[in-house]
Amino acid sequence: MKTLTDIPNLTGAKVLVRVDFNVPVKNAVVTDDYRIRKALPTIEFLKGKGARIVLISHIETADGVADKTKKPTLAPVADYLNKNGVSVTFVKNWTNAFEASETLKDGEVILLENIRENNGEKLNDTKFAKQLATLADIYVNDAFSVSHREHASVCAVTEFLPSYAGLQLQSEIENLSLAFNPAHPFLFILGGAKFDTKLPLINKFLKTADTIFIGGALANDALKAKGFEIGTSKLSNGEVDISDIVNQPQIMLPADVVIEGHITKDITVVGKSDVILDAGSKSLAQLKDKIGSAKFILWNGPLGLFEKGFTEGTEELAKLIAGATVSSVAGGVAKSIVGGGDTLSAISKLNIEDKFTFVSTGGGAMLDFLAQGTLPGIKALEDSKE
Repeated sequence: MKTLTDIPNLTGAKVLVRVDFNVPVKNAVVTDDYRIRKALPTIEFLKGKGARIVLISHIETADGVADKTKKPTLAPVADYLNKNGVSVTFVKNWTNAFEASETLKDGEVILLENIRENNGEKLNDTKFAKQLATLADIYVNDAFSVSHREHASVCAVTEFLPSYAGLQLQSEIENLSLAFNPAHPFLFILGGAKFDTKLPLINKFLKTADTIFIGGALANDALKAKGFEIGTSKLSNGEVDISDIVNQPQIMLPADVVIEGHITKDITVVGKSDVILDAGSKSLAQLKDKIGSAKFILWNGPLGLFEKGFTEGTEELAKLIAGATVSSVAGGVAKSIVGGGDTLSAISKLNIEDKFTFVSTGGGAMLDFLAQGTLPGIKALEDSKE
């Protein structure tokens, strides 16, 4: 896979850059800019070399609500960039994309409207990919967080342009790959939901992790499999046989939980009408001990149901890991790799991004990369046109 430093001459070259600007927006204002900030080094590198930059991204929500009556737009992202030192021209209509790219001058940047307005994007359509390729001379993927998707702007476009990895994509691969040969003790913390999709990852790290803590809605499946009462708590869709996994010595489950009303209960006394919504203080105390002795910590996914305001467990966990991490502002001994949408929200809220060894921009992409060692978007770069 080639990177930006492999491009022989960027001056005057038109560069199509796939970024991930799918960020939360409220009242037409970006409310979490983490993914945008992580794309800036690649944009600045290309500008500094005199490239003519065409930015493409998707965005899924309009003003913080996944409302089909409102059209998701990247206009607030363009406003953010222009207010934060990156001059961009926003192209609202895709019919004007080619003309806008043709009029670019060295060091100039345009941002095209939500790429998912084009039906060919999600279909990984070759015809649409060819249209994308007419916008530039070179393609750069700097959107690790969507590189698990076989979409036209991630995969098919690499068949028609010389293709390279951006700085953030390169950093994601290098840092997440540390988990394949970790220092020990190695603590893996996995939260969130959908046990069936995360089973391959758990099976993989059972071979290398000293402890795997299962939290969030995933813990409900595991606790039930262990014979505990979980009331009417959320479970994964479909039947998932995890009886072998939950009895492995490396597996650690919550000792206590928070239910509706923010009441903490030992896992042995959860009632038939209770709903588990977060990890309790005893569980976090047990995690604190594991974190304190760990040399490598990998964490993805929240411990609680964020949309109902159960953020305390996740935020406390973030602070515990931050305190144990070797970083420029912390004095710990462990390396920590963390990621996931709600995980990022907690870290951003606490303003402790710099207290981890690496914070991934990916959620599903991070999990898929850890499970498979690659992603469709990475394979596409490796196989791309010369």
